Amino acid sequence: MDLHVSLEGRRDLAGQIYRQLRAAILDGRLRPGEALPPTRELARRLEISRNTVAVAYDRLTAEGFLDGRVGAGTFVKEAGPVSRGAPEASPLRARAVWDEITVWPRWMPGVRWDFRVGVPDVRLFPYESWRRIMAGRLRPSALDDPAAAGDPAGLPELRRAIARHVGVSRSVRAGADDVVVTSGIQQALDLIVRVLLEPGDVVAVEDPGYPPARLVLTAAGMRVRGVPVDTEGLRVDALPEDARAVYVTPSHQFPLGMPMSLPRRRALLDWARRRDVVVVEDDYDTEYRYGGRPIEPLQSLDEDGRVLYLGTFSKIMRPVLRLGFLVAPPALHRAFRMARYVSSWHSDMPTQAALARFIDEGLLARHIRRSRREYQARHERIAGLIGDAAGSGLAVVPSVAGLHLSATLPEGTDDVALARRALAEGIGLFALSEFAVTGAGRPGLVFGYGSVTPPEIDAGFARLREVIAGRA
Repeated sequence: MDLHVSLEGRRDLAGQIYRQLRAAILDGRLRPGEALPPTRELARRLEISRNTVAVAYDRLTAEGFLDGRVGAGTFVKEAGPVSRGAPEASPLRARAVWDEITVWPRWMPGVRWDFRVGVPDVRLFPYESWRRIMAGRLRPSALDDPAAAGDPAGLPELRRAIARHVGVSRSVRAGADDVVVTSGIQQALDLIVRVLLEPGDVVAVEDPGYPPARLVLTAAGMRVRGVPVDTEGLRVDALPEDARAVYVTPSHQFPLGMPMSLPRRRALLDWARRRDVVVVEDDYDTEYRYGGRPIEPLQSLDEDGRVLYLGTFSKIMRPVLRLGFLVAPPALHRAFRMARYVSSWHSDMPTQAALARFIDEGLLARHIRRSRREYQARHERIAGLIGDAAGSGLAVVPSVAGLHLSATLPEGTDDVALARRALAEGIGLFALSEFAVTGAGRPGLVFGYGSVTPPEIDAGFARLREVIAGRA
């Protein structure tokens, strides 16, 4: 083992070694049964006599901490129950904003019927194909020199694959040089803040909207302003005059689900041009569209190069695959590369290479087509159940895309308490009002269907109706 022992000065050398080893054993850093370096080796590393190390070992053995075995070595015999860890007392204090940041989505223990949003069905993922590709990328011959980790914007083959993918599937205008690979939407937002905004700048977001985006902006010192949405999406007439950026989910508004109408999208771009504002387009869940005409992204309508287009593979593939991307105009290429470099340099290279191959072999498109059919059946099933439960006060918010559906409840309903009672019955879902940026928010429930099968949907919804009726 690579045991760390250091010496100060030349006094009481055996005592220094003894105290450091004893503390490591009591802390649990050295565990029972672990072998210590031979006395000759440790003496060579510390540039002292072997006898000095032997004295420290003998003392620890006599006190019951070590066990010397002839011909085998010296091993730890005793250990403390837990590590003492870092000192509890410290003069350092975090910025006040970190007292306000909470993890979202929150952990929900004991969930039997999982209606949480943003959770895809991992059972639909083609593991065998992914395992084959990943194994190929982990062969020694396929691994690059770790000292030459590559472009902070991501592997060229993955950026080319992403540009082709979004160009074909979403009509996004992008070449490989326009793509920056990220670890997801949140890192993309963090890069945008670093490159384009200053602390204290006003950023407009949809209300209700996506909580993690607000957390990133708040933590970075932005002043977040909620802007109401209606049946056509974000209300451009309600945007704050001093906004420096607007974050929107125009193709599938989160969490309500409606798309932004074409007149509203054009109005937003015109407003941003006149105000010299950056528009951040999060193309949330649009791979899963079940009807109606395809929604043209803001990025493809933009003639000024002020729309930054964000995407992620977490909802398509698996949440643990932390890969996403940012599409930026040429004027910002270098700045985003440098921001990516100083923040975390790059994402995992073998995974990037595997994803590029996964896209190029057509496996991603095939997976999307297959899972879309399954999710559409779940979407229709939940919409039908909500319609059948109209007597419970639920009213579906029309949506034809994504992995969730929202339903409103009568004004005055405590949807947070209702979601809490549902969780006690094993039903995991979110209250619609939890997504409000300002004010109490409209009451309702948000039903994710990425990780529940149709039979589970039926059983979970039946149980939910009992909760709403007060019978559970």
